[in-house]
Amino acid sequence: MAVRTKWTVEHSCGHEVVHDLSDRPADRRAGFARWLAGRDCTDCWKAARDADTESKEQWLAAKRAEEQQAAAEWAQRFDMPLLEGPERAQDWAERSRHQLMTAAHTAVVVEGAWDEADWAELEEKARSITRAGWWIDQRDAEGSDLLELLVAADEDDRGTENPFR
Repeated sequence: MAVRTKWTVEHSCGHEVVHDLSDRPADRRAGFARWLAGRDCTDCWKAARDADTESKEQWLAAKRAEEQQAAAEWAQRFDMPLLEGPERAQDWAERSRHQLMTAAHTAVVVEGAWDEADWAELEEKARSITRAGWWIDQRDAEGSDLLELLVAADEDDRGTENPFR
């Protein structure tokens, strides 16, 4: 006798659904049916996911606004230049720059052996990088790697005072 392929599952939401488990190996169907019983049915799961999307978007928008505010205040306080690039990328790059510079300060000054004079040199190098895309590209970098990354940046990443360049 073959192991059945159709399983009637009563989901945690209370709905009873017949699932076709023929695409699973025979020895895994019963375990998967038990696992499904501990979850909402597909319709309830989708409804919960769709209903929750708005609150997630609101939370993310509030978090981004908070990060953007902190990055803008930091950039003004430490005299960082405006970044060049598409408007949408500028905000993201500003947040990325702030996060990387903060992580770098913690790694090399607070926890490391650098003094404020060494840090001031690094800040000057960072000020020269004005291409928004460069900062976005470095968003996952370690703070301790910032000096090496700044040295590796090419001329296209650095700003210029020449408006005709």
